Amino acid sequence: MNVNVRNAVRGLGLGMLIAGLSVNALAQPAPASSAPTAVSPTPPTAPQPAANSTISELQQLMQSQSISEMRTTYNGNYGASLLFKPESRTYYVALFQQKNFWRVVKTQSDGQAEQIYKSFVGQTEKLAEVDIRRIKLEAEKTYTEQLIAAQETRLNALQNDLVVQQQQEQNVSVQQDQARQQAQLLSNKQQAARNELRGLQNRIRTLEAQQTILDNSNYGDAKTSKK
Repeated sequence: MNVNVRNAVRGLGLGMLIAGLSVNALAQPAPASSAPTAVSPTPPTAPQPAANSTISELQQLMQSQSISEMRTTYNGNYGASLLFKPESRTYYVALFQQKNFWRVVKTQSDGQAEQIYKSFVGQTEKLAEVDIRRIKLEAEKTYTEQLIAAQETRLNALQNDLVVQQQQEQNVSVQQDQARQQAQLLSNKQQAARNELRGLQNRIRTLEAQQTILDNSNYGDAKTSKK
């Protein structure tokens, strides 16, 4: 009873993992012998496989959870799976793209199944090179766009700083001109004030000299009259 429960759980996990694999490629009928049967790739618009195709057979086994997944490898949008049907000791090797079956090989040879699986894995690596390169190029493009946006932001900031600097320089230049004009005006006023001061001082000295002369004259007259 416990063995049946474990098998049911294992089968459920397999169904959840690969039940999404839809069948979009037309398979060749499988021969009665144990020799491997390959399914050639067909255009995406091909009809569903015939009931006696290897792909249809594998799909039915997955739906009934009568097959166990042994290995699965993904490369980009491509993948390869090695599955095993214990009751008949039969291996199924599948090559798929975006969960759509492309090729399926059926064999009872353990060594042949491993060899085909490795071959399919190698094919997925080669087929995925374009997708991987596209993903990298998209990442580089996004990164470059981010750098461009950052540089544009930096450029705008520098341009704004330059505008502010130029405006400030103009303001400083105007203020300097105004200050020079005010200084020149004050200098002229100061010079005029100095000239006026010198004039007043000269007049004062003249008046003082005249006052001294008068004082001396009056003193001499007074002294003469006393004699």
